[in-house]
Amino acid sequence: MNDKIIGYTAGVFDLFHVGHLNLLKNAKGMCDKLVVGVTTDELVKYKNKKPVIPFKERIEIVRSIKYVDAAIAQEDMDKLTICKKIGATFLFVGDDWYNTDKWKKYEEEFAKEGIKIVYFPYYKGTSSTLINDTLCSLKAAREKNANK
Repeated sequence: MNDKIIGYTAGVFDLFHVGHLNLLKNAKGMCDKLVVGVTTDELVKYKNKKPVIPFKERIEIVRSIKYVDAAIAQEDMDKLTICKKIGATFLFVGDDWYNTDKWKKYEEEFAKEGIKIVYFPYYKGTSSTLINDTLCSLKAAREKNANK
């Protein structure tokens, strides 16, 4: 019998920053083995976004973090199936989902399978969106100056 506590979390992890690192560090502190799903480029496009860093590079970055025991491709949004497949006891997510109707329903579904959803505080500092917006602004300013 394997009595290791397995945790799972997932994300795009584009433009990796300290908020991502804090999530992984906190998650690892609650389990023996942390499995991280890295969203594929195709799934990111499905969400009407485009990653700056390609999937192969993002998964390699996540795989290299000392708190991560395994990094796998997240090819769909079905977290319950993957948690059951890997034997996860915990699903770690950001608290921006806490107390929403959708996630209250998920909590019930996951609990039936013996999986607890743990909400971590959303990092309020640097974000991939902020980094990307800043880079786009800098690029636009540089192009504007080049055309003068």
